[in-house]
Amino acid sequence: MPGFVLLVRPRGDGDPLKRIGITVSGKVGGAVVRNRMKRRFRELARKVLPEAGIAGADHVLIGRPSGIERDYALLESEFRKALSKLANRSVERPKQ
Repeated sequence: MPGFVLLVRPRGDGDPLKRIGITVSGKVGGAVVRNRMKRRFRELARKVLPEAGIAGADHVLIGRPSGIERDYALLESEFRKALSKLANRSVERPKQ
């Protein structure tokens, strides 16, 4: 099980910007643990999103307890794998 859940939703506004949101619940740990996870996720996003992210979409990383002490290289490979799976799907913007 990966150390995060990834949600991606196309915005449909014509802007190709790839945005990121990060959240880590208090159930994961105290403030120090949550902030460390968020720093790791921000670095992942800086490194991976420009090349593997979905243009014009909002990406949300939700931290899970299994990601606290997970090796950074493993987190990166899981993030790339999740993004590649999503990129291969045809995701349509829901009608409002």
